[in-house]
Amino acid sequence: MTEWPAEFDKLLRTYLPLLSDGSPLTASTSLPDLGLDSMSTVGLLLDVEELYGVRIPDDQLRAETFASAAALWSVVANLRTD
Repeated sequence: MTEWPAEFDKLLRTYLPLLSDGSPLTASTSLPDLGLDSMSTVGLLLDVEELYGVRIPDDQLRAETFASAAALWSVVANLRTD
């Protein structure tokens, strides 16, 4: 399982209206299935970029990046180490 910081988990949960309080957010959980839509994806993108001081490149702005917590965290983590 992919590990991510608590602040990433907390931020992500604010964009997932169908995720119950206290429910686990696993690496493979589908973010769209939990209510992440196109409008909330834009807000999440901006907040993630601000929180981690990164800019997600245009070629990474695709559905697969926002399909799961693990996919999104993988992109962010790679940008933080570059």
